[in-house]
Amino acid sequence: MNKTVAHIIILFLVFITTTTFAQNSKVKGYRIEGDEIVFSFDKRDYKKVTNNNFGAEKDFEDIDINSVVVAGEFNNWSLKKWRMVKISENSYELRKKIEDFTDEFSWEFKFVINNYYWAEPSKDIVNISRATKNGKKLNVYNLNFTTAYVDENGNATFKLKGFKNAQNVILSGTFNKWNEDYFNMIPTDDGWELTLQLKPGEYEYKFIVDGKWMEDPSNNLKKRNEFDGYNSIIKIYKWVTFHLKTNLNAKKVILSGSFNDWDENKYRMIKTENGWEYTLKLFGGKYHYKFIVDDYWMVDPNNPVKEFDYDGNINSVCIVK
Repeated sequence: MNKTVAHIIILFLVFITTTTFAQNSKVKGYRIEGDEIVFSFDKRDYKKVTNNNFGAEKDFEDIDINSVVVAGEFNNWSLKKWRMVKISENSYELRKKIEDFTDEFSWEFKFVINNYYWAEPSKDIVNISRATKNGKKLNVYNLNFTTAYVDENGNATFKLKGFKNAQNVILSGTFNKWNEDYFNMIPTDDGWELTLQLKPGEYEYKFIVDGKWMEDPSNNLKKRNEFDGYNSIIKIYKWVTFHLKTNLNAKKVILSGSFNDWDENKYRMIKTENGWEYTLKLFGGKYHYKFIVDDYWMVDPNNPVKEFDYDGNINSVCIVK
């Protein structure tokens, strides 16, 4: 079920906590600290490099390192922009705010040595997959990242009752590109359990019990897959509060947008000391909206993000991620 893209390392930004790293000690290339993603390169994890033209392999020990760069989809594959900082004889790091990344589900990246050589991960690293180019498999591997991460206080708890004699149960889904190693479930008194933090959206998933794939028997939401079977479905929402801090003398304010088919009556806002507000839960994505103040339509004066719709109307924009 895993999919790969190009020769360049595919990075599905996996915001993983310390717990996850403890479960998978062979995950390489990154870690999460607070609100930062830390790209981490240790030359001892790499034995081979290929050149900038994707030519023949070369032993890493034959390369004198002058610089290490993180090049990826998120920086237009720049070979110079995201230069890492040397923190020890063998290690380099680069810190970026998680919020600096777009809300795309997946990214691609690779470590570049001396602006020329691509560092190739070894096969014993957990988060790798075979790279392809023009549909043909290459003899190099990609690193994998997802936006999901293990968090005991997360917003999605997965439970599988029974199977107490199983040796290993894995949670796999679209939130981690169907990786078969990342998310080891934890045994409980009545089965297995794991809690993740997921971005708002709809996800497909399955359990892998001692190598056998199965849907969630306790979840009736499911979708047919390409193998003529079913994947279970989980939907994650986020509570979003809209504020209008002006028009305190208005008699009625309505919130209307693409999230409710521009209904002019459904979401009547509540008046507070600081203006008007309304809270609703939304999937991840981009929404257009406006306020209807005593039957007069207006954009959000406190939101600088606006776009034209297909009819040429300008609307305020809310992005949920």
